Amino acid sequence: MPTIFTRIVLGEIPCYKVAEDDHYLAFLDINPLQEGHTLVIPKTEIDYILSLDDSLHAGLWNFAKKVGKAIEKVVPCQRIGITVIGLEVPHAHIHLIPLKSMFDMDFRKPKLHFTPEEFQHLADRIHAEIKD
Repeated sequence: MPTIFTRIVLGEIPCYKVAEDDHYLAFLDINPLQEGHTLVIPKTEIDYILSLDDSLHAGLWNFAKKVGKAIEKVVPCQRIGITVIGLEVPHAHIHLIPLKSMFDMDFRKPKLHFTPEEFQHLADRIHAEIKD
């Protein structure tokens, strides 16, 4: 059975897309810790990030770096926090979270809520800053 992320890649479930190429996809987390909280995934469904082959692994991090730099231009923050937990969805993914303090990456905090229009506007603004 495909993961929720694979279903997003296949277009079966909508997302607020930030960036995409042939191998990777970045989209806003719909239960964000901070405005701009973005998930970056390989399009290939592989459960554990350390199971990615070297090329896919390096490409994922390079893609995440490009997305993180775009988020910094749109969302006021001191830097982008990066974490890989991978227990909630069995599909390798990187969390990019704009930080103003160390406590902004506490996953126990209540999640923020945005309207679909707010999510889409933010995704569009970040996408506009993506540089090849």
